[in-house]
Amino acid sequence: MNSAKRLISLDREEMTDLERELFLKDFKKVADEYFECDGAANLEVTRDEDGFLVCVIFGARRIKNVKRPI
Repeated sequence: MNSAKRLISLDREEMTDLERELFLKDFKKVADEYFECDGAANLEVTRDEDGFLVCVIFGARRIKNVKRPI
């Protein structure tokens, strides 16, 4: 892939449904480390003058105790 094509592919207005699904699946793995999640997460991506604003909203029943690494 040449550099111009790479730049064009990185500068898009929105994510595909598959990309959203994959992101939320990865995010849930991390969120489950810290929270007892309740239901699905929602992703909102909005264009901003500096790039994008990304908001992930999910419900949690509790915050888990995390042990400090040794």
